[in-house]
Amino acid sequence: MSDDTLQVELVSADRLVWSGEASQVRARTTEGDVGILPNHAPVLALMVHGVVDVTTTDNETWVAAVDSGFLSVANNRISILAEHAEMAHDIDLEKAKADLERVKKSGELLEDAENALESAWAEARINAAERAS
Repeated sequence: MSDDTLQVELVSADRLVWSGEASQVRARTTEGDVGILPNHAPVLALMVHGVVDVTTTDNETWVAAVDSGFLSVANNRISILAEHAEMAHDIDLEKAKADLERVKKSGELLEDAENALESAWAEARINAAERAS
């Protein structure tokens, strides 16, 4: 790996979701959106539900939905660790929209925190799928 590439691993609780070399990664943290380029200073950040964009060294873009987790950057290595992560091309957009609608309709029956988490995950999946298409 050269000094102008990043080694990226996107990991969910149960599997490796994506791994490869990249020229750029964008993610959403509790402090806002971050963009990571090669030779970035070390970072450890808390992520929020959102979208991760990876631009590969071949100039392809891979998009994933992630929920809360951690983003670690050191020595041109990025580890993105999330409870749930799903590549945009694996997301059924219509199902994700139906899930969001179901969560919104059942909002009165669920605790506010649980409803907010389910809603945020559904929205992250929708955003990832729409961004990738």
